[in-house]
Amino acid sequence: MTDKWKLLFSSRKFWATVVGLVFLIVKTWAPDFPLDADQIAGILAILVSYILGTALEDGLRGLK
Repeated sequence: MTDKWKLLFSSRKFWATVVGLVFLIVKTWAPDFPLDADQIAGILAILVSYILGTALEDGLRGLK
């Protein structure tokens, strides 16, 4: 079981997801957060692109 946790915490996709969730939670709980909704949407779009790119890279690595 510890190997699964080690893999999870070393995953780039996991940490990108955590960063996105932190932005959403902070904006929800603190509406006066200095970033507006469009800026947060842009950050989340970049994170989603990063997660998908990393998943594609991992998937293509398995084909070799």
